[in-house]
Amino acid sequence: MLETINLSKTFKDKKAVDDVNLYVNKGESVGLLGPNGAGKSTTISMISSLLKPTSGDVLFNGNSIIKNPAEIRRVLGVVPQEIALYEELSAHENLNFFGEIYKISKGDLESRIQEVLEMVGLQHRQKELIKTFSGGMKRRINIAAALLHQPKVLILDEPTVGIDPQSRNHILETVRKLNEQYETSILYTSHYMEEVEQLCDRVYIMDHGSIVASGNKSELLSILSNDDTFHVQLSKRSEKLIDAVRLIKDVRQVDETENGLRIIAKKRSHFLSTLVHGAEKEGVEIIHFQMEIPSLEDVFLHLTGKSLRD
Repeated sequence: MLETINLSKTFKDKKAVDDVNLYVNKGESVGLLGPNGAGKSTTISMISSLLKPTSGDVLFNGNSIIKNPAEIRRVLGVVPQEIALYEELSAHENLNFFGEIYKISKGDLESRIQEVLEMVGLQHRQKELIKTFSGGMKRRINIAAALLHQPKVLILDEPTVGIDPQSRNHILETVRKLNEQYETSILYTSHYMEEVEQLCDRVYIMDHGSIVASGNKSELLSILSNDDTFHVQLSKRSEKLIDAVRLIKDVRQVDETENGLRIIAKKRSHFLSTLVHGAEKEGVEIIHFQMEIPSLEDVFLHLTGKSLRD
């Protein structure tokens, strides 16, 4: 339904997006993950026809939206990271304004407003000014505005950042309902891996402007099929010990945690004795040692060298 082909964007001499190829099928929910600066927002802007690519194309139902952006704009809903509402207007007035921009007929607009307000759980607050709303309520109205014209494709860019748990749960339920009951195609970015695991059929991981991995959860976890992940709790920090662990054969990655180290090593490697010896040499006690079951967060960290929230 929606596809990018070798999509690239260069700003002056910096390539923000580099030959990105991704697709979203009809009724599918797809995650787009990456650390800050990976190029996600630039990619979304090009898919939304807000930004013209330097090269490549975006296809909607096989037709180029670069040549004909009107085709996707009629059926696309976008929920941006920043709140895009008028603070001095009420929730209802905001939705009425956006409904007129979408050219929804006056006969249908009021019923659509009530429908989306019910969907985001804010019918009872519709006459109140946006400036009196909490951050979570504003984000819910932001989503309602994107749903007024019954979009076939919905792009959500960090829709739950910095909001209360109640609003977050409501947003996740709304997205799930749109995808499962209305077969709305979803492209979803988030800093919360658990949201992506809950909502998305497939995931693209992006770093330095490129797609570095893609697939469903099982396919992404298979990236770490040759590795094991260990958490080591230490009595104190030692730079010399960290450097020594990084040099151990079969140790692929070492990251510092709040109270120790997170180590990714080749399966069936025998680095523990070397670690124990190195800790004794530096006067560091190993308090706890545990192997963990790999998660999508581990895959992300392995591919980008950063946690999702970095």
